[in-house]
Amino acid sequence: MSFTQKHLDAVESAIARGEKTVRFADRTVEYRTVDELLKARDQIRTSLVASAGPRSKVVRLYHGGKGL
Repeated sequence: MSFTQKHLDAVESAIARGEKTVRFADRTVEYRTVDELLKARDQIRTSLVASAGPRSKVVRLYHGGKGL
């Protein structure tokens, strides 16, 4: 399944409220334990990071001298 940021927001909102039920659009999912809900959150995060593609490298140069 392809997850979106809205899916992650719905799961994190349920965790913050202390609920085990997540509602998104017309669907409702009830998790058995909070641990199961946390695992779902981690899976969604992993999926979102993987779908974002490779991260670009940032190179920072620092020169502490008086000049060239």
